[in-house]
Amino acid sequence: MLLVFDVGNTNIVVGVYDGKKLIKDWRISTDKDKTSDEYGMLIRQLFRYENLELELIDDVIISSVVPNVMHSLENFARKYCGKEPMVVGPGIKTGINIKYDNPKQVGADRIVNAVAAYDKYGGPIIVVDFGTATTFCAISQNGEYLGGTISPGIKISSEALFQKASKLPRVELIKPEMVICKNTVSAMQAGIIYGYAGLVDNIVNMMKKELKNKNVKVIATGGLASLIFSESKSIDYVDKDLTLEGLRLIHDMNKE
Repeated sequence: MLLVFDVGNTNIVVGVYDGKKLIKDWRISTDKDKTSDEYGMLIRQLFRYENLELELIDDVIISSVVPNVMHSLENFARKYCGKEPMVVGPGIKTGINIKYDNPKQVGADRIVNAVAAYDKYGGPIIVVDFGTATTFCAISQNGEYLGGTISPGIKISSEALFQKASKLPRVELIKPEMVICKNTVSAMQAGIIYGYAGLVDNIVNMMKKELKNKNVKVIATGGLASLIFSESKSIDYVDKDLTLEGLRLIHDMNKE
């Protein structure tokens, strides 16, 4: 079995593959202060709840945008799985030609998403990942990573509103029925959700024009993808396991 980690600024998504099949995944909080033993105890508990055993893990692969977590996770893999983890970064084969001014600046999660999206849907394609930041990545018809856009995530945007406007309350991210709202909570929810859907559609449409191809597919992933998908006019599919699938593909590519 293969154990995969997608480490984001807010959450770590953990997945277990048996061959090409994702048999279980979990979302846990990213904690820069957790030790390898604390991660070990937490993940062992998750495994036991699903009647899985860490001792059956054959390989571990990690993609991370949080350097401070890596030491603990790498030591966890060595101590609790008895495996040297594969880390997505320089020297790892991805099959993607990165057309960035400095390829080292591209987040590992963006490359992993590109690998999975191109393998599953072909190109040209735009991947929108709703994480702590929302990233938009363009992949050409030939599988080249062309670049993209980074914008503040939905939660970052809403938190800034709560913190900077003293009379506005913290609200749940749910969709109101109207945009002409008659109370403050609904008005904030409408502004956040419908406004963010407009941001997504505008960036995607501009990217489509730059790609100069009418057959561009748009794939959304990340924790809040489904919320925005229902209001977006530009997103074609939501694929919540896209990053995990990219990690499996990169592992298989480098294992061979």
